Amino acid sequence: MTWIVFDYGGVLCLPQPESDADAMARAVDADPEAFKRGYWEHRLEFDRGALTPTAYWSAVLDRPATPTEVARLVAMDISSWAYPDQGTIAILDELLDAGRDVALLSNAPACMGDGLDELPWIAAIGHRFYSGRLGLVKPDREIYDTMAGEIGAAPSDIVFIDDRQENIEGAERAGMTGVHFTDAAALRGALSGLGEAVR
Repeated sequence: MTWIVFDYGGVLCLPQPESDADAMARAVDADPEAFKRGYWEHRLEFDRGALTPTAYWSAVLDRPATPTEVARLVAMDISSWAYPDQGTIAILDELLDAGRDVALLSNAPACMGDGLDELPWIAAIGHRFYSGRLGLVKPDREIYDTMAGEIGAAPSDIVFIDDRQENIEGAERAGMTGVHFTDAAALRGALSGLGEAVR
């Protein structure tokens, strides 16, 4: 049986709105442009679990972040990635309703994973893998191998969907079939072309 594995950000949810990033900066009296530069500059190490929330947000702000600021930024960060892509969620729901094997593999820090697990459209996915919990990140080969081992699937039996080409290439190097996500309609067509049609 083929497994369908979804990325989260930019696939199951919409990209983080600029307005939400600006709101995070304002909440801690930071310059929005400097805040956003720091947010992405240190993000992969946060995703990897190499930085604690306090260390990450302190690096973003270029000063020590207080416990209150860290708690507020974590909550706002989770909310900024919680706008579902309704078209993709419809495909996910159809796959789940059909009893298909579905999993999630996302570059996300552990605290983000804890928040995303509370979202109903994510909680429905039985197998969820977050980089911060694994100490591994896409597109490194090991994270794909670990995920395949955990679900007990051969890489050749996994279709991996991601909006980032480098992550697709990582999955393909691990022996999986990659689908580069652009929008829900194209995804539906791609799955149909692979013989994984959804209604």
